[in-house]
Amino acid sequence: MTETLFLRSEELSGLATPSEYVSAVREGYKQQGSAAPRTKLVAEDNAGMLTGYLAILPETGAMGGYTYAAGFGDKDVHFFLPLFDADSGRPLALLDGASLNPFKTGATGAVGVDALARQDARTLGLIGSGAQARGQLQATMTVRPFETVTVYSPTAESREAFADAMNDRYDATVRPVATSEAAVEGSDVVITATNATEPVFDGDRLEPGTHVTAMGQYDPNVREIDATTVERATYVPDLSARATSDAGAFLQAMDERGLTEADIHGDLGQVLAEEVPGRTTETEITVFDSGGTGIETVAAAHMLYEKAIERDLGEYIDIAPGSAALTGE
Repeated sequence: MTETLFLRSEELSGLATPSEYVSAVREGYKQQGSAAPRTKLVAEDNAGMLTGYLAILPETGAMGGYTYAAGFGDKDVHFFLPLFDADSGRPLALLDGASLNPFKTGATGAVGVDALARQDARTLGLIGSGAQARGQLQATMTVRPFETVTVYSPTAESREAFADAMNDRYDATVRPVATSEAAVEGSDVVITATNATEPVFDGDRLEPGTHVTAMGQYDPNVREIDATTVERATYVPDLSARATSDAGAFLQAMDERGLTEADIHGDLGQVLAEEVPGRTTETEITVFDSGGTGIETVAAAHMLYEKAIERDLGEYIDIAPGSAALTGE
C-alpha cells in the first residue's frame, strides 16, 4: 500500500500567505511543464458541470490536477485535488480543494498583473465582489502598491460590504461604484471576477496603458470582455491551447473581428520564461485571460503539501498500487 496524505479544507485554510501562493504559481508557470485545457462535461437535464484539468511540473517534481462537480441536485460545488510525485508516479496527497481555490486563482491573476501591467500602476478597478474577487485583490496587492481600488458588482449591498471589509484590511482606499464603467475609468489595472455571460464593460473605454485580467469565464459561448478589448490588446492567455478551446472572449473575437491564432501574443509561461516579451510600451493595452489550468493548481497544492508536512497536518490513507490490486480476482 502507498501512504497518501489526506488534507482537509480547514487544514489548508490560512496555511500560506497570498505572496506565497503568488511565488509558487509564478514558478509553476515559468517551468513550461506539460498541461492541457480543461475537460468539461455538462449535464443539461440536471443543470450541472463535471470538469477537470491536469499538469506536470518537472522542476517542482509534482503532477496532478483538479476534478470538481458544480450544480446538479444540491446546487453546490465539490473539489478533489490529487497530487502525485512526478518522478515515481506515487500519490503524495489528496486535498479537499475548496478553500485554496480563490487563493491559487488570485495568485495566477497577480502573476499576470506583475508580468503585464505598468510598474507605476496605482489604481485598480475590480468588477465582482465575491470570493474570487477577494482572492484577486489579496494576491494582486502583493505585486503592486495600489492606492485606490474601485469595486463594482450589480448588488449595491455586496459591493459596499466588500469595500468596507477591504478598507479595513489595506492602506489603499477601496470604494464601491455604481457602474462597471466607473470601475474602468481611470484604472491602470482592471480585473473582472464575475459569472457574467456577456461583456461587463465597453472596450472602447479602456485608456492607453491599461492592463486587464479576465478570470471569470471558461466557456466558448460566454465572456466577460468584448471583442474590442481583445482586438485592442496584447492578448496573453494562461495557456495558448486554452485560447482556442474554451476562452470565449478570444473565440468570439475571432468570429466578430477576424482574429486568428497569430493574434495570441504568447501564454503566461512564455512571457515568464522570456520566450516572448511582456509589456513593451507604456501605452500598450494588455489582457491576461485566466480561465484556470492545472499549472497553478499543482503548483499551489505542492506548496501547501510541503507546508502541511512541516506542520504535521492531515492524516494518511492507504492507496493500493495497481501491482497489488489490479488482479482481476
